[in-house]
Amino acid sequence: MSSQRAREVLSNEEIRRYSRHLLLPEVGVEGQRKLKDARVLCVGAGGLGSPVSMYLAAAGVGTLGLVDFDLVDVTNLQRQVLYTSTDAGQSKLIAARARLSAMNPAIRIEIHPFTLSSENALDLLRGYDIVVDGTDNFQARYLINDACVLLGLPNVSGSVLRFEGQASVYATPRGPCYRCLHPEPPPPGLVPNCGEAGVLGVLPGIIGTIQAAETVKIITGIGETLVGRLLILDALRMRFREVRIAKDPDCPVCGTHPTIRQLIDYEQFCGTAPVVLAPELELSAGQLRTRLDRGEALMLLDVREPQEADINSIPGSIVIPFGELPAKTATLDRSRDIVIYCKAGMRSASAVQMLQAAGFERVAHLKGGILSWIDEVDPGQPKY
Repeated sequence: MSSQRAREVLSNEEIRRYSRHLLLPEVGVEGQRKLKDARVLCVGAGGLGSPVSMYLAAAGVGTLGLVDFDLVDVTNLQRQVLYTSTDAGQSKLIAARARLSAMNPAIRIEIHPFTLSSENALDLLRGYDIVVDGTDNFQARYLINDACVLLGLPNVSGSVLRFEGQASVYATPRGPCYRCLHPEPPPPGLVPNCGEAGVLGVLPGIIGTIQAAETVKIITGIGETLVGRLLILDALRMRFREVRIAKDPDCPVCGTHPTIRQLIDYEQFCGTAPVVLAPELELSAGQLRTRLDRGEALMLLDVREPQEADINSIPGSIVIPFGELPAKTATLDRSRDIVIYCKAGMRSASAVQMLQAAGFERVAHLKGGILSWIDEVDPGQPKY
């Protein structure tokens, strides 16, 4: 490409800003033009979405869309490097747009402050060229995967938990999709989320930059992407390993004879709909305090992980993690009233159902978990 043509495609300021790209023969002016013309949607503006969006903005992706419905919380700041302490309490997308626009005023930031769903996913995604999955739950991953397959869009996927991260590229014409690797979701409650299990703060940065690199390669058409390969990082040992993924001809969404031709109910598919208990099986923090003040011999059962109980607890509790509860029901006294609690009430509600199925009749849970106990009864305890 002639220097005159380069100046027509890119402004002098853009040539200077992206000069280190232009010096790469694999990218050059033509590759940078492709980046400028690209439209990328990042679903999730959290731990993974932060490095993805920052590096894509810096790389000169012309239009960057962000989907997220959440507010910035202090607990985000350990890993979500897009935000600062002054952003706490604000909309993530408002804060993200300001930060990314300051990084690169020449690009367009489109924000979508809502939850991606079966009702809106196809309309939203079809306005973009590539989707980057920065979500943290299975129903969102299956939803994004299926929508990408139906629309023919590459899905640059990443996930992190504790010390392990994964990245791959799904839903390309000749490559596998997420369902080829995971035909069915894991049983509800088997895999905790970051809010329950924790995550090493730098890990989303590593995986997110890998996602950003894959996105740039797809746009510019250079190198070998992670299509057909799952890259797994063990950050404790700092070891990468690779698992080959074959396209499944029987896959219900991308196979030879697909049976999924429209988006489905992903909460039902993943079994993640909230557990709804009868009112008599729930106690508010105030009701629990009243019963304890009366001296009732309640068994307080904390079904969080031990490291969570080290942060805060209700005095007199015993700790049996939710995943260990089925094997330890024999240690519980059926003759006592058992009140179960967790962080916010989700695991404890499932634990009530589990114990009822095992024949326990005197069980209830603390609605809102220990967070409600701290808000209403013991505000001196820390939250997490």
